[in-house]
Amino acid sequence: MTDRWPRYDLLTHRARTTPDRTALIDADTGREWTVRELDSGIDELAAGLESIGVSLGTRVGLVLPTRPVFVRLVHAVARLGGVLVPLNVEKPTDALAAQAERAAVDVLICGAETAEAARELDVGTTVSVDRPDDTAGTAEVRQLPDADPEGFVPISRDPDALAVIMFTSGTTGEPKGVRLTRRNLLASAEASAYRLGVAPDDRWLCCLPMYHMGGLAPIVRTALYGTTLVVQREFDAEVTGAVIDERTITGVSLVPTMLDRMLDAGWEPPAALDTVLLGGAPASESLLDRAIDRDVPVSPTYGTTETASQIATARPEQAAVHPGSVGQPLVNTTVRILADDRPAESGEVGELVVSGPTVTPGYLEEDRTAEAFDEAGLHTGDLGYRDADGRLWIEGRRGDRIVSGGENVDPETVAAAIRKHPDVEDAAVVGLSDPEWGERVAALVVGGVEPETVEAHCRDRLAVFEVPKTIAVAAELPRTASGTVDRDAVEEILSSEQ
Repeated sequence: MTDRWPRYDLLTHRARTTPDRTALIDADTGREWTVRELDSGIDELAAGLESIGVSLGTRVGLVLPTRPVFVRLVHAVARLGGVLVPLNVEKPTDALAAQAERAAVDVLICGAETAEAARELDVGTTVSVDRPDDTAGTAEVRQLPDADPEGFVPISRDPDALAVIMFTSGTTGEPKGVRLTRRNLLASAEASAYRLGVAPDDRWLCCLPMYHMGGLAPIVRTALYGTTLVVQREFDAEVTGAVIDERTITGVSLVPTMLDRMLDAGWEPPAALDTVLLGGAPASESLLDRAIDRDVPVSPTYGTTETASQIATARPEQAAVHPGSVGQPLVNTTVRILADDRPAESGEVGELVVSGPTVTPGYLEEDRTAEAFDEAGLHTGDLGYRDADGRLWIEGRRGDRIVSGGENVDPETVAAAIRKHPDVEDAAVVGLSDPEWGERVAALVVGGVEPETVEAHCRDRLAVFEVPKTIAVAAELPRTASGTVDRDAVEEILSSEQ
């Protein structure tokens, strides 16, 4: 039976069907590309990549921030049958070098702003999509050569061929290298369309880092749907709000911190906007209340790198009635909840185990794959429960659970209680090593409040063993580029308070 997925890269197919639609807009410069223009530019870029040795199976590392050329490179690498390896430009060079080695990167692509870091990674073939800047000491990184695309033929790929290696955020421990196939990416885009809906004139704004799943997924989706991708190089609460209005944006991906800052800046959603896909980290009840009061069409979502983005998503009307839920699983995605290795009852917290066509075939390391997978599917390490109507509620991470004095403490339960104080904006709770208790509950709090006030507030709402023994106040919580709380950084801050 013929597989239903396209065998060539998505832009090759899209150029044959809707060549005159607007495919890409640079929000910072206003430049626009039709599908035909973007397809032609991708041919040129692919020819240049081919001239430096990129071909079927070549692993191509990208050390680039969010910008339109990132979109072109995603499609150009796919056109050649290569494997894309996006690397987080915010990480130190030694961490990037380790990831490039783990992913066996053959060719590294950078820009003028990342050329120096790319040079230090010492990958055999390293080129820049920009003209090297001699004054920055990066002249030795040569520019990607121009090549004649005349007669260029896209490579046909099997749907189960490896397409992307993406590293998780690594909020605790070493980031995992996730292998994603073309089928994973396309199945995710299809399932998202069924849940969120698609119209021919849709415009999706991407202001998230494209080296994370939340920034990469819209590139795939808009190419498959034939809709427009609008790229903003860097999020800014006021500027992003203006872009949404001026560019007639219908959908945008945000993490909770971004939405919170936009609401603080007085942003009001325009009539054209119908979806704010809110993910990357749990959204607090207070944030959801603010968004709903402001008529923001918020769709809280739960997803992972291992599932090529969304697992479950609540539509705005559902989020308004059931704030805190991430809705039901997407089509073709099966979520099991296991408590003590048995199916959990409705309302009972357990680990989420996911299976379906979006789920990765595994990690770079076989031992990590063996630890995470069994016949039930991918054990996410995330805790949650399903209500009577099948909606999912996420309760934190299994590995984050604190055992203090022999008692199990759920960090998110403690954090949620702290957030109920009127002067608290946000909170993160972790366990710190303690000679008496084994672990002590510790909280990093954002807001105009004293630690003693937080402790008293918790004593009225939590069990004695759940009350934080270490409390610190900060201007903001440390977060990764994808918006997830950086728990290692939180632990480091709180350890200095002991």
